[in-house]
Amino acid sequence: MNAHPGYVVGVDYGTLSGRAVVVRVSDGAELGTAVHEYAHAVLERALPSGRRLPPDWALQVPQDYVDVLRVAVPKALAASGVPAEEVVGLSTDFTACTVLPVLADGTPLCELPGLEDRPHAYVKLWKHHAAQGQADRINALAHARGERWISRYGGKLSSEWALAKALQLLEEDPELYARTERWVEAADWVVWRLTGEETRNECTAGYKEVYQDGAFPSRDYLRALHPDLVDLFDAKVAGRLLPLGALAGRLTAEAAAWTGLPEGIAVAAGNVDAHVTVPAACAIEPGQLVAIMGTSTCHVMNGEALAEVPGMCGVVHGGITPGLWGYEAGQSGVGDIFGWFVQHGTPPYVHEEAAARGVSVHELLSRQAAEQPVGAHGLVALDWHNGNRSVLVNHELSGLVLGLTTTTQPHEVYRALLEATAFGTRRIVQAFEESGVPVREIVVAGGLLKNAFLLQMYADVTQRPLSVIGSEQGPALGSAIHAAVAAGAYPDVRAASAAMGRVRRAVYVPDEGRAAAYDALYAEYERLHDHFGKADDMMLRLRALRRRAVAQ
Repeated sequence: MNAHPGYVVGVDYGTLSGRAVVVRVSDGAELGTAVHEYAHAVLERALPSGRRLPPDWALQVPQDYVDVLRVAVPKALAASGVPAEEVVGLSTDFTACTVLPVLADGTPLCELPGLEDRPHAYVKLWKHHAAQGQADRINALAHARGERWISRYGGKLSSEWALAKALQLLEEDPELYARTERWVEAADWVVWRLTGEETRNECTAGYKEVYQDGAFPSRDYLRALHPDLVDLFDAKVAGRLLPLGALAGRLTAEAAAWTGLPEGIAVAAGNVDAHVTVPAACAIEPGQLVAIMGTSTCHVMNGEALAEVPGMCGVVHGGITPGLWGYEAGQSGVGDIFGWFVQHGTPPYVHEEAAARGVSVHELLSRQAAEQPVGAHGLVALDWHNGNRSVLVNHELSGLVLGLTTTTQPHEVYRALLEATAFGTRRIVQAFEESGVPVREIVVAGGLLKNAFLLQMYADVTQRPLSVIGSEQGPALGSAIHAAVAAGAYPDVRAASAAMGRVRRAVYVPDEGRAAAYDALYAEYERLHDHFGKADDMMLRLRALRRRAVAQ
């Protein structure tokens, strides 16, 4: 007899779409999946009303998230063939920090009459980088006051996190800040819509809302930052805080009607897309770094002890797995950079050749790049097209390709951009190891798994074996694992991971010759990294010139 009867549903909210997967509790088998693309995608240039947005904004429409529940979950259930009444739990994960202002009942401000044309009423997506000025002041004040929590974030809070975005809201639209009754992570907002109860999860609270050692930043600190910010955490953020895998509530009748799932089933606490992938990839043990590679890359791993790593996104006790210290770092642009180059940097003949061969432009450029020896293109690039999340923590930084000539070919630039992201990961691993947090294995998940050339490059550059998650839906499977725990099928996430997770170990191993060649190229990357990231603020001056020009 099946020791763990029933099925669970995991829903993964990404940057452009949400996907649902139906999973068997006993062994993690994925029986049905469906994807729903957000109707409004990412609002980077204008609101739905047509109002133009300034540079570095990235907003979303919360109704798109509800539509994932209405469309993707029923489709996945139908594809699985599983009777709805046999589903025992549901869990979700989200990109982070993706945060929105709502009323006390959870209504987003952008859905209120008269506020459709107010940018700050919308969801601020993780890659909303327009609050860098606020982040700089947050960090300067924290260091001036000797705030203990700042070291838990590598010495700098990112402009992507909730505090910088809240301060931007207050300073640029104080009326909307006053109308904001709850300032909530999208991960928690979706769970609120599913259960009718507002809860907060320890993952987003710790990494994105500066919750450390049982407290948010003090009222004294907030008052010094801005007098009207003093009640941010007390009045707009603080609430029932849940560990990962905890039962957040039961599916309401309304949400049951949306999803086609039984009313009253277990709904797990919210989670972050990267962090939730760890149990799906069977990478819970210290030293196993999980790189979730998609539009951006998030690097997460567990550790037994607390260490302070310069430039890390955060370290939170229980932030990934209860009982362990969870570390996070990341790169703000990876797949986004490759996509940008294919869309805007490749001439028509490249697209025509790819079409003639029946492959994507990405695949064609990867094949061509793979034919070159390491360093043959004479290029080195910086992977900062979306700013730098780790280890410099500065989203005013920008991309760079050095060494271009009139004979440089598109596939050579493409390879340099791939290499830049691999070098960025190596720099993050280096920061961990220099701080006493060893990284013995890298486990890869996410949308870039299909590019074998890229993954071999990462093994060669980092000089570590790369294991590969055994699922194309890593975050959704991770959410399903947490749903099984919330439903009581397993005592904890570790047990559920052992039964439901899957991984292929050491699929890519470093090649000694290429690794040695990459050492020389990485040394040049590191020089550029330190020059433009620390010694010369040219990129910041260019960004300021851009803002002034656009404002005229």
